[in-house]
Amino acid sequence: MSIIVNLDVMMAKRKISLNELSEKVDITPANLSILKTGKAKAIRFSTLDALCEALECQPGDILEFQKNK
Repeated sequence: MSIIVNLDVMMAKRKISLNELSEKVDITPANLSILKTGKAKAIRFSTLDALCEALECQPGDILEFQKNK
């Protein structure tokens, strides 16, 4: 996939755990884990908005496009 999810990087920078972030964003830890590992096929804008607010970042800090080789 060409979209890379850098959620784990942002969580490490903000020193926030998966469980703490899942509570702030109101997503189950299991669904957040799927997103964090890059296994998600889609993300709602409302979820991305909540993640950016909780992590105090921009969408581009979480999602990255990488051209296929």
